[in-house]
Amino acid sequence: MTHLVAFLGVSLLVIVTPGQDTALTIRNTLLGGRRGGFRTAAGVAAGQATWTLAASAGVVALLRASEPAFVAVRLLGAAYLVYLGLQTLLRRSEVRPDVGGSSRRAFRQGLVSNLGNPKMAVFFTSLLPQFGSSFSGLVALGLVFCALTFLWLSAYAWAVARAGDVLRRPRIRRGLDRVTGVVLVAFGLRLAVEKA
Repeated sequence: MTHLVAFLGVSLLVIVTPGQDTALTIRNTLLGGRRGGFRTAAGVAAGQATWTLAASAGVVALLRASEPAFVAVRLLGAAYLVYLGLQTLLRRSEVRPDVGGSSRRAFRQGLVSNLGNPKMAVFFTSLLPQFGSSFSGLVALGLVFCALTFLWLSAYAWAVARAGDVLRRPRIRRGLDRVTGVVLVAFGLRLAVEKA
């Protein structure tokens, strides 16, 4: 029980720290309303579940051992974040909620953003074995982490959607687009130059 409490404490600390997943969830909530934010959160959680299974099965260890493959994933993920950030920065017209993005696109963006972040591979191979040793134990812990992430990002989506009328005012919206776009580009550039 002590290990589970420690795992939950570490997980919650990591999850509530804002990062690229939070920025993308906010962006997609502003574009697609609460549904867009929830679908982004589901995509992120699905990406984490994929990393969980890969880390538990030892596949991530192979990725980490192959520097060219690891660098390729890192650079593709970085390019994707920069693309999403620039897309947000260069948006000229106003976007009404539920018009700016489909739920399927929001899910895909959350999934691809998370899968393109090899730091997740490092994170899951570093964190999970400290609290579990069997394949099923590692998967269970990873899925708990995914569920907590989904709940946290869904809370963000709910809060942003709830404040949507205020946040979609043209001046505020332009400011949020600039901040979110810059944050996504910065995360992408940081990911590109970082050594994991």
